[in-house]
Amino acid sequence: MRRLYVTVNCDQTAQGDCIPRVIKWNESKITEIRKVLYSCSSPIEFEGIRYTILVGSAEQYLYKAGDKWYVELKG
Repeated sequence: MRRLYVTVNCDQTAQGDCIPRVIKWNESKITEIRKVLYSCSSPIEFEGIRYTILVGSAEQYLYKAGDKWYVELKG
């Protein structure tokens, strides 16, 4: 799978956690994240933190590795 790097706006909690709210794909496409369902890390499967998010009615993975955000594209 190929990575597509995106810009993400997020809220910071008092504990310092980041909650992603909006994905900016490019200059003209912006997607609101309805809900963050889960977040986890796994040094074996992927780099950084993986967020399971709701975009519309679909679940999608959003990754944060260091200071960069990306989604994985199939194909």
